Amino acid sequence: MIGVMDAKRLEGVGVFSGLSKKELERLGQWTDEVSVPDGYALATEGQFAHEFFVIEDGSAEVVQNGALIAELGPGEFFGEIGLLETDRRTASVTAKTPMQLIVMFQREFKQMEQEMPAVAERIRAAIRARLAE
Repeated sequence: MIGVMDAKRLEGVGVFSGLSKKELERLGQWTDEVSVPDGYALATEGQFAHEFFVIEDGSAEVVQNGALIAELGPGEFFGEIGLLETDRRTASVTAKTPMQLIVMFQREFKQMEQEMPAVAERIRAAIRARLAE
């Protein structure tokens, strides 16, 4: 199920914290809300990357080369490395529970980078940290 994201709900998401009401409204235009059941494959290692996900509710597991490397929960995000660095997914991500996600597709993600460089820099800092691990 996909729906347009309510800007007020974006306020509580860490990566978007500190944005003005106007910025949150703009971000709401670029994002969608998606519900998925447990077991749903959100990203597949090696596939082309087309979207960025922020977890609003639920949890997911991240598997790389067949090994569990992380578990993600509310407020955490994934998909940014494929969009910004590699063009392909560096790991597979599967919903462990039913999930509510905020999704931004590549074109909107690039617009956000241009118009909201502070948010883009937070995401790039997370990429640097993940690639260093």
